[in-house]
Amino acid sequence: MNPSLRIMLVDDHAVVRMGFRLLLDTTSDLRVVAECGSGEEALKAYAEVNPDVMVLDLSMGGMGGLETLSRLLAKWPAARVLVLSAHEDTAHPRRALAAGALGYLTKRSAADAMIDAIRQVAARKLFLEPALAQEIVVEQVGSPGNPLEALSAREFEVFVMLARGKSVADIATVLFLSPRTVGTHLYNIKQKLGAGNAAELTLIALRNGLIDA
Repeated sequence: MNPSLRIMLVDDHAVVRMGFRLLLDTTSDLRVVAECGSGEEALKAYAEVNPDVMVLDLSMGGMGGLETLSRLLAKWPAARVLVLSAHEDTAHPRRALAAGALGYLTKRSAADAMIDAIRQVAARKLFLEPALAQEIVVEQVGSPGNPLEALSAREFEVFVMLARGKSVADIATVLFLSPRTVGTHLYNIKQKLGAGNAAELTLIALRNGLIDA
């Protein structure tokens, strides 16, 4: 009998982790060996746990999922990561895959597709939900470079939170940054996107499907 695939769950909501653990425990070939509530915790535990697949949430306080992914792969290039996210736009999966993730799964589809997604990522096969994959291909064919691609992982994270109506103070609290640092990110975001104010940033986010009207 083949040994079980060892899974690390990284999500800042304990209830969410518990739900996924229960789902994965129904299979004979998958075993949750570690749970982490933050990117910082996951990076500290990774070497000791050495999982076959990390299932990584994107939206977490402190070090976000994209930054965690980048730091993880910089230190352990062979790490296999399945990104799990509530974001159903195309910008988030494109960024996650560009950063080195082998799969992207929305939480809406997790109950139906997570087991298959983990198995594919463990085999170093790319996993992307068919609907998202189709949207990404259409975008790549139909439009030249998107200015959002110029944003760093942290700037992208701040941009999405700003577009969702969060204040600089709110973002600083959630990401464990100083308001001054968030302000610097905001300045850089406006420069890169050619936006003069918050309303223009929101419009850009709407056009790219990052927030709902």
